[in-house]
Order: sequence, then structure tokens, then C-alpha cells
Amino acid sequence: MHYTVRIFHSEDVSDTERASAAQRFRTALEASLGDASLVAPVYRAYLRLLQIHGEQSRPWDLAPAEQLLAEQWEAAELAATQAAFGTERYMGDAHFELDIPDR
Repeated sequence: MHYTVRIFHSEDVSDTERASAAQRFRTALEASLGDASLVAPVYRAYLRLLQIHGEQSRPWDLAPAEQLLAEQWEAAELAATQAAFGTERYMGDAHFELDIPDR
């Protein structure tokens, strides 16, 4: 399934640097999840968990399969953000957005 990664950065970053960061993000995300085709369904499922449990502090009361999915997404997201922004990603306003078209 097709998806788009948009990178936002507070500093002046060239379009080439932004595109490179997006590609690093995509590559790491897909590698962490195992395949590009898993990004959209895992992300959608994780967003559903956030909608249900987002106001509650962690740990959420999840079924084992939901817990596994949440952990897999969070690990993949961390790997992708570190690949795109470096290990010090929390030191700025840089962030990402995934755009996944409706089915």
C-alpha cells in the first residue's frame, strides 16, 4: 500500500536534506516492520489503539495481540525517527507525518 512520509523541521533544511530524511525514515520503518505492505495496516491499528486508550496513562489494558502490535509500531517508529533525525531527535521540533490514503 502506498503512503507518504512528510518531514517537518524547525531549522532551515533544504528540500534535498528533507527528502533524504524522509527516505531514511521510510527505509527504517519498513525494515523494522518487515515489509512496506505492513506500514499502513499496522499504523492504522495503532491509531485505533490511541483513539481508544490515548487519554489513559500507559500501560494500556490491551489484549496480548494488541500489546504486541503497539510495541512493534513504537519500536519501528523509534528506529525510523532515529534514522531520519539522529539519536538526538528530541532536541528540536523535527517530526514526521504519515499520509495513508483511504482504502
